[in-house]
Amino acid sequence: MDSYRVLGVGPDASPAEIKRAYRRLAMAWHPDRNPHPEATERFKQIRAAYDALQEREESDEEPDEEPEAPAEAAPQPARAADIRLDLELTLEEAAFGCRKTIPLRRASPCPTCAGSGEAGVSRSHLCQACHGSGRIRHRHHGLERCPQCDGRGFFSQRICPDCEGSGSEHAPVSLEVRVPGGMLPGDELRLAGQGEAGDDERAPGDLFLKIAILPHDLFRLEGRDLVYAMPVSILKLLAGGSLRVPILGGLETLEVAAGDGGPHTVRLAGLGFPGRNDGQPGDLVISLAPVWPASLDDRQRRLLQEADAALEADLSEHLPEIAAWRQRYGV
Repeated sequence: MDSYRVLGVGPDASPAEIKRAYRRLAMAWHPDRNPHPEATERFKQIRAAYDALQEREESDEEPDEEPEAPAEAAPQPARAADIRLDLELTLEEAAFGCRKTIPLRRASPCPTCAGSGEAGVSRSHLCQACHGSGRIRHRHHGLERCPQCDGRGFFSQRICPDCEGSGSEHAPVSLEVRVPGGMLPGDELRLAGQGEAGDDERAPGDLFLKIAILPHDLFRLEGRDLVYAMPVSILKLLAGGSLRVPILGGLETLEVAAGDGGPHTVRLAGLGFPGRNDGQPGDLVISLAPVWPASLDDRQRRLLQEADAALEADLSEHLPEIAAWRQRYGV
């Protein structure tokens, strides 16, 4: 591989010219900034060519009997500033992925002054130190020339009227962003090249979006588990049966085993928050809270009385604490 040809320089190029050629090509072909399918391979060739010329230069400078000094690490391409923003998502958007329009303001060189901050006719303003007199009173030497304005009493400036001397303008930009599913609070989404604008010497910066998930009316996120509490009739907890329970994006049937009617927790494996990049999802954790009837009509009261009579028929088996108490006190 002809390293000079890869970098586009001649064999008589100076080290500074070789470095400039490398930085220009590295910024153009870096795979994070260039979507071309050959970008990775071209970047490797450019890096290898630069390293080879660096080693050759050091070998020429060192005597043959001296060991070669290690080559310096190749400089990374200069980049403009990154932009960091928070991206708020609903729980469903974060779980299943979505597309969002991101408004931001991105700086670019002011077209009026070409980034210099100076344009138009000079404007003058009084020196604040001497109030325009050009003189200030010294404690021991009386009046002397003002050091701020050099005795002129005013400053002349050519401040660009469009950027007010900053040299840059901030233009509003809207970006359409695809958010992958399974992103948790604090995760960052990186958009290469969507930060502050670059120039001839610098590649554009990156845009980093930090994920924030809005509170949900039902679900609470704990790691990748989704947790909530559900009120359930105490009769369902006593007798058991089927329950329709909310899951993220739908409903699921839960079979409740007959029990003592007390509060308890069930865990549905894999029905929590999805994993990222086909990773393991969390679980759905439901706290079942027993609820007593607020009122009963005549029919419901008769049904409960029949159930109570059926329990009384074999008290020692179904209600052993009551049976023991009655036997002790002769009731």
